[in-house]
Amino acid sequence: MDLATRRRRAALFLFFLIPGLSISSWVTRTPDIRDQLGVSTAQMGIVLFGLSVGSMIGILGSGTLVARFGTRPVMGVATLLIILSMAVIGGGTMLSSAPATTAGLFLFGAGMGGGEVAINIDGADVEQITGRTVLPTLHGFFSLGTVVGAALGILCTALSFPVQWHLTAMAAVTAAMFAHAFRTIPHAVGKTRGTDSRPDAGTPPAEAQVWKDPRLLLIGGVILAMALAEGSANDWLPLLMVDGHGMDPALGSAVYTGFAAAMTTGRFGGGLLIDRLGRAPVVRASAVCATLGIAVVVFADSAVLAGAAVLLWGLGASLGFPVTLSAAGDSGPDSAARVSLVAMIGYVAFLVGPPGLGFLGEHYGLRLAMIVVLAFTAVAIILAPAVGKRSTTASPATESATRP
Repeated sequence: MDLATRRRRAALFLFFLIPGLSISSWVTRTPDIRDQLGVSTAQMGIVLFGLSVGSMIGILGSGTLVARFGTRPVMGVATLLIILSMAVIGGGTMLSSAPATTAGLFLFGAGMGGGEVAINIDGADVEQITGRTVLPTLHGFFSLGTVVGAALGILCTALSFPVQWHLTAMAAVTAAMFAHAFRTIPHAVGKTRGTDSRPDAGTPPAEAQVWKDPRLLLIGGVILAMALAEGSANDWLPLLMVDGHGMDPALGSAVYTGFAAAMTTGRFGGGLLIDRLGRAPVVRASAVCATLGIAVVVFADSAVLAGAAVLLWGLGASLGFPVTLSAAGDSGPDSAARVSLVAMIGYVAFLVGPPGLGFLGEHYGLRLAMIVVLAFTAVAIILAPAVGKRSTTASPATESATRP
C-alpha cells in the first residue's frame, strides 16, 4: 500500500470515528435530555423523528450528489453538519426547547445519511485498490467512537455535567479531527456525471435498473433488519434499561457502552471472519446472535442478565450494515447506485424506528416494543444467503474515478 493510500485510509478512519463519537455523546445523555425537555417517552420518539427525517433526506440525496460531485465534497459537508448538530442539540437542551433539539437531531441525521453512501463508496474504492477487506474495519472505527463517546457520556452523567457544554466540547474536538482528515481525501472518486450534464431531479439513472434486481432487494431486507437492530439500540437502549429494567441513568449508559464495545469488537474482527468463512455464514451467525440477545433483553426479568445479553445484541448487530453494503457494491454493475439503494432501504429503519418504537413503548413498554426488532432479526437469519454471492459483472464503486 503506497503512502497516499495509507493516509487516505487513516483519514477514512477519522471520518467514521467522528459520527461514532457524536452519536454516543447525545445518546448517553438521552435520559437527561428527556428530563430537561420535560417530554414523555412518546414525545421523545417525536423528537427523535427529526433524526429519522434528516437521515432519510440525506440518504436519498447522497447517491445523486456523489455521482455529480464525487465523494469528497459530500463527505465534507455531511461531516460539518454532524459537528454543527452537536452545538444545536446542546443549545436546544439548555433552552428546554423540543423543537430546537429536534432541529439539531435533523442536522445530525442529514449529516449521517448524507455522508453514509459517500464514505462507504470511498472505503469500497480503497478495498479495490488494496485488494483487502476494509469496510468492516472502517465501521469498527465508528463503533470505537461510540465506545469512547459513551464512556465520556457516562462520566458526564455521573458528574452531572451540563449536556450543552458536553456536546459543545465534542463539536470542537470533532471539528479538529475533520480539519486534519479532509486534506487527504482525493477528488472525483465516485463521480460518474460530467459537470456539463444536467442533474436529474430524482434518483441516479442506474437506480431504476437496480430496483429490478431480486437479489439486491433481498440484501436490502437484511440491511433493513440489521439496521433496525443497531439503530433501536442507539436510539433507545439507555432508556430501555432505565425504564424497562429499573437501572439508574448512569448504569443505563454503561450498558450502552457495553453494546458499543461489543459492536467494536465484532467489526474489528469481522474482516478476518469474512475472509475465512464467507459473508453469508457470518451474517447468518450475526443475525442469530442479535436475535438471542434481544430476546433475553425483552423477556428476562433480571437486569443483570439483560445487561449481559446486550453484549450478544451488539456482537450480532455489528457486521450487518458494513457487510450488506459490501455485498450490494459487488452484486452487479453501477456499484454506487446499488450501495445508495441498499443504504436507503437500511435507513427506512431509522425513519420508522424511533417514533414507531416510542409509540409502542408508551403503550406497552419499551421491552415489549423491542419484539418488533426481534422479529426482523429473525427474518434476517432466513435472508442471509443473499449476501454471499459475488457478481462477475460487478464494477468498482469508483470505476470512473481519478485515484491518487
